[in-house]
Amino acid sequence: MPDALAQSTSFRPGSLPSRTEAVLDAIKHAILTGELKPGQSLVETELAARLGVSKTPVREALKTLAGTGLVVMSPYKGASVREVGHALARSVYDMRLLLEPVAAERTTANPHGAWGEAQAALDRADRAADGAERSLANRDFHRTLYAGCGNPLLVHSLDELRDQTALVSSAAWAVRPSWEMEAREHRAILRAAQDGKPDLVGTLLREHIGAFVARNFPETSAK
Repeated sequence: MPDALAQSTSFRPGSLPSRTEAVLDAIKHAILTGELKPGQSLVETELAARLGVSKTPVREALKTLAGTGLVVMSPYKGASVREVGHALARSVYDMRLLLEPVAAERTTANPHGAWGEAQAALDRADRAADGAERSLANRDFHRTLYAGCGNPLLVHSLDELRDQTALVSSAAWAVRPSWEMEAREHRAILRAAQDGKPDLVGTLLREHIGAFVARNFPETSAK
């Protein structure tokens, strides 16, 4: 495994409240940049040695990542990076199409939308050094669109899709770098939200999510 994992800018002593969270952040970054490849085995002893920690925080981090969908746990093969295929993309983006536009419309109708945070997330995405940072900034932008919808169950459901969305987008960008197009779509969505146009936000978001799948997983969008 590359030494770059141990040098992750996300893994800095004292930058996070716990060692486990720091280990989790470093492994997540390595997965989203493709340093840890889809299907690659994640051996606790190897990860611990690279990160300079014991196996305990690595084990806990892998359990958390399995819960968010970035890692697959097998009783016989152990942990591995989740592979991205059409089935995963279809499942994640079908759920987003069903839930996120409605939540975004409700958030836009709320006069207290966090549009300053949304703009800051887009700025971070523009400055991102790699696909992992860009994916994480993009998911923060999308969260500002639905977090103010007033339904905590809806927010929780969309939150649970965020890591898998980042995984799918990072894998797609590695093959077809389309983030500049998506950034333009994000800015159009934000303008509609700032103008207080819920219906337009919902329409643009549906088009945005559907277009990403059509560009990167055409077999999926045709089903």
